[in-house]
Amino acid sequence: MLRRSLQLALGRDVLGRGLGTHRGGSTLDWNGKMSEIKKKIQSVLPGGAWTQLHDTSYLPPEHSDVVIVGGGVMGLSVAYWLKRLERPRGAIRVLVVERDHTYSQASTVLSVGGIRQQFSVPENIQLSLFSIDFLRNINEYLAVVDDPPLDIQFNPSGYLLLASEKGAAVLESNVRVQRQEGAKVCLMSPEQLRNKFPWINPEGVALASYGMEHEGWFDPWSLLQGLRRKVQSMGVLFCQGEVTRFVSSSSHAETPSGEEVTLKRVHEVHVKIDHSLEYQPVECAIVINAAGAWSGQIAELAGVGKGPPGTLQGTKLPVEPRKRYVYLWNCPQGPGLETPFVIDASGAYFRREGLGNNYLGGCSPTEEEEPDPENLEVDHEFFQDKVWPPLAQRVPAFESLKVRSAWAGYYDYNTFDQNGVVGPHPLVVNMYFATGFSGHGLQQAPAVGRAVAEMVLHGNFQTINLSPFLFNRFHLGEKVHEHNII
Repeated sequence: MLRRSLQLALGRDVLGRGLGTHRGGSTLDWNGKMSEIKKKIQSVLPGGAWTQLHDTSYLPPEHSDVVIVGGGVMGLSVAYWLKRLERPRGAIRVLVVERDHTYSQASTVLSVGGIRQQFSVPENIQLSLFSIDFLRNINEYLAVVDDPPLDIQFNPSGYLLLASEKGAAVLESNVRVQRQEGAKVCLMSPEQLRNKFPWINPEGVALASYGMEHEGWFDPWSLLQGLRRKVQSMGVLFCQGEVTRFVSSSSHAETPSGEEVTLKRVHEVHVKIDHSLEYQPVECAIVINAAGAWSGQIAELAGVGKGPPGTLQGTKLPVEPRKRYVYLWNCPQGPGLETPFVIDASGAYFRREGLGNNYLGGCSPTEEEEPDPENLEVDHEFFQDKVWPPLAQRVPAFESLKVRSAWAGYYDYNTFDQNGVVGPHPLVVNMYFATGFSGHGLQQAPAVGRAVAEMVLHGNFQTINLSPFLFNRFHLGEKVHEHNII
């Protein structure tokens, strides 16, 4: 009845007025305005065509059970495992917020893509052992019906770590731990090193460790795209934007030591839409901080570290962006196809890239040499002064190399102990961390994503106990002493 009445009124009244002139405007103006009014009225009639007055498809949903801040491999891995482990299927709504949809500055795609078991801390070794299994059986995890199989171009050439006389005892101790955890790593003398890799100059090398399987490198971009494709097929939502605010509620409590603290719970995440002044509030139950190099800033937005120094309330998330350079060079007489990922005693490293005698490499700077992280400009003199000399000494063929290109990327650098932060914050009780891996986050992301999902869904770690990586250690001063940070 409503529809019929409105149609009759529009047909009779509007057409009747259209025969004359309307005060304040011409007949054509009036007809144009009434045409628009008619369209709007028809859009709300039962059965009428719906025309949105504003396109809101770019906005995130108003509600999501879990909001993941950061859409790199780490955030996507958490999303994947939340959906894989949820019971029943479809029980959890997951939103991933990523501010750079091109990933042009993402740590994931700017890394050299290595994966190794040669760590000194058992938990790091276990993380890598699972992650390598995930990568080597990638299509058992990330296959999507009717899509082509995923190829991450995994190259199982191993890692070769070189130690001087000063570092030999630590290297030997590390290998002992690695073997206890199930990693297949062998020790090599300088003579054995030269026999297996005749292109190496073993001068100054006292001992070497070589990963015989489950180590090498892969294409980070392919893994990123594979994870993104898979989680979208599982119903994960995406939004391009930047988290600018958290809305929280507070309550007060007392710690066992008698310290009075404020407990917070995030109820709402404000997402600023890209290239816009608009923001969308998203109600949520859980927030995952997987923002990589910027996760310290995200934690601060939630109130982490805003308290008196020396207290749990005043303990910050010690993660900040650190710039690292990667150089690509060509050397026609360089090491061949059996070349592993080499880490020299000096800290310089390289690996083969493709089949055309191309190589990727670099070196982490000292604390005094840390470059300004405000931009991703490359310092080519750093290669000339710090990278090339030790590599040319170790591989004489590199004396004649030619640099072809270079780029810079960010480490999510944990200034406390250069190891990951995994699990919930003790005071912002529904914020969970998956960050701070200081250069080895990409290779451990499959296992870390599973660990965070276990903690969210079950309240504890169920497969690998990552308690040493909890946030509390920053307040307690309990460092994770990992010797193999590159």
